[in-house]
Amino acid sequence: MHKHHRALGLASTPVGNPVADIAKSRPAQPVTLLRPHAARRAARFFVEKFPGRSLYAVKANPSPALLKILWDSGVTHYDVASIGEIRLVHETLPEAVLCFMHPVKAEEAISEAYFSHGVKTFSLDTLEELEKIVRATSTDGKPASDLNLLVRLQVNNEHAKLSLGAKFGAQPADVKALLFAARQASDALGICFHVGSQAMAPTAYAEAMGRVRDAIVDAAVTVDIVDVGGGFPSTYPGMEPPPLEAYFDVIHSTFEALPISYSAELWCEPGRALCAEYASLLVRVEKRRGNELYINDGAYGALFDAAHIGWRYPVRLVSERGAKVRPMDFSFYGPTCDDLDRMAGPFQLPADVDTGDYIEIGMLGAYGCAMRTAFNGFGAERTEVVDDEPMATLYGETQHSNVVRL
Repeated sequence: MHKHHRALGLASTPVGNPVADIAKSRPAQPVTLLRPHAARRAARFFVEKFPGRSLYAVKANPSPALLKILWDSGVTHYDVASIGEIRLVHETLPEAVLCFMHPVKAEEAISEAYFSHGVKTFSLDTLEELEKIVRATSTDGKPASDLNLLVRLQVNNEHAKLSLGAKFGAQPADVKALLFAARQASDALGICFHVGSQAMAPTAYAEAMGRVRDAIVDAAVTVDIVDVGGGFPSTYPGMEPPPLEAYFDVIHSTFEALPISYSAELWCEPGRALCAEYASLLVRVEKRRGNELYINDGAYGALFDAAHIGWRYPVRLVSERGAKVRPMDFSFYGPTCDDLDRMAGPFQLPADVDTGDYIEIGMLGAYGCAMRTAFNGFGAERTEVVDDEPMATLYGETQHSNVVRL
């Protein structure tokens, strides 16, 4: 892995852009561009401004290098969803606090997490899962006395671009009994929820906190932890959310109004918001057919979401020509033999983009890097560290153009 810096003292031309410098080497395969400074900035933002504790949602990007960046920036707790993630984070960050927040877990995974990796925090949404956790963490038939158990509520996902409300979450009729039972089995009792991925309005959290309040009042239990989950957005074309501080303000005010323990903790689980700006991808156009561009990464690489749920990412042409023609909308085909390897977009680029040109696709640090496969023998193997600004940001000002000059 190389590190590319901006060249200084080149006032006459913007050649010093590190992405342009990499494109000049004419790479034949996609190049992953990492921006550690962007991940550090996002982590410090949450650590310093969120009015509680931030748990990084590892599923968004499990890169050990990223995990270390977040740890060094003050993120000490990690939301893990599988025994594989637990093993990875425990090996990478032995002192990190791991929270097993998948509501449906294998009993063997619970046992290994508790006894081998020191995991004390588990989420659940049914009595069956509660019984499983109690069994798997017992010693010689004696239940554990140091568990943090968080009951996950099902909440409205209408404010999110990607709903996560159908699969998990206790139904209203079951919440009272579940909270009461979890209170008996836990050292600290919590309530958690997930408003969906890329929540576009702070109102989503206010509405969910209303559900939390109703659940606490109905069950008449003492709650020690309220975890508002993930859903914190990043910025993409056509998806420009309010400032994150607006989300934090709503969460703080509604948390303060809850009838909870005086020492209760407030948690959140940012994933996308911490790592989206960390990575982008440099791809080459292998063919143009009208307004369709055949590029060397796609649905089975970093662009899974662009293909399967129509997610739009910022794009820019990396070219010697500069912006001489007006932009137009394009769709992309990936490199595999599969017709499903198509990203409809639209992706706006200069109308003269053609075979052999390079395109940077931004905001792929979240889920893009994590969901790659090697299907059909394609994949991105080269990684470069760059120190320019990401193509879009919620943590500072970024001047976006759809052309970077070589």
